[in-house]
Amino acid sequence: MHGAFTDASSWAEVITLLHADGLTVRAPANPLRGLAQDAAYLRSTVSDIDGPVVLVGHDYGGAVITQAAADADDIVALCYVAAFGLDAGECVLDIMNRFAPAPVTDATFTAALPTRTPGGADGELYIREDLFPQIYAADLPPGVKEVLSVAQRPIACNALTGRSGPPAWASTPSWYAIATADRMLNPTAQRFMALRMAATEHVLDGSHAVVLSQPGAVAAMIREAAEQGQ
Repeated sequence: MHGAFTDASSWAEVITLLHADGLTVRAPANPLRGLAQDAAYLRSTVSDIDGPVVLVGHDYGGAVITQAAADADDIVALCYVAAFGLDAGECVLDIMNRFAPAPVTDATFTAALPTRTPGGADGELYIREDLFPQIYAADLPPGVKEVLSVAQRPIACNALTGRSGPPAWASTPSWYAIATADRMLNPTAQRFMALRMAATEHVLDGSHAVVLSQPGAVAAMIREAAEQGQ
């Protein structure tokens, strides 16, 4: 499950590596509309899969898998990649505000939606195009960073305040890839969440876009989780 400001194509190289190992992979589009809605969408996708499942989340996608996997017997492991592993009652902003502000704090702006449905999102968050390369993907080639900056998918502002239910990581084996050069999600916050969930840690020297910059390391962690979940 991808996170904010990107889409499912961010997993392309990781998927290629996992396919080479004979693993079946699905990378659904994260609606990025709200935690409850996004988790329900993922839960419906997982319900169509036969056999054991490892859920993987990057960024906000971590909050989604945390809620979607609760009370699901077929989920055997959770993998977080520079992701939000929320506890019960927490929201994304709680974690962001608990630790020293990351540079992304001053690099975002909110755009109003052309129309608003009752109870729906009233604004979407973007990263400024001129700051996106250094904030989100500092370790990617210049051309790639520029494409990502103009192709980013915004996240509804109310997705950042949605409160999580009981966390699946409390009863499901978890892995966490900590991106030590992350300028989106404070690495200290990542370590805190990894320790709290007693996750198997993989420390990667990469930016928030570590899924793209170090697909081999990310795939290796997922492979490890899949092997232990069999």
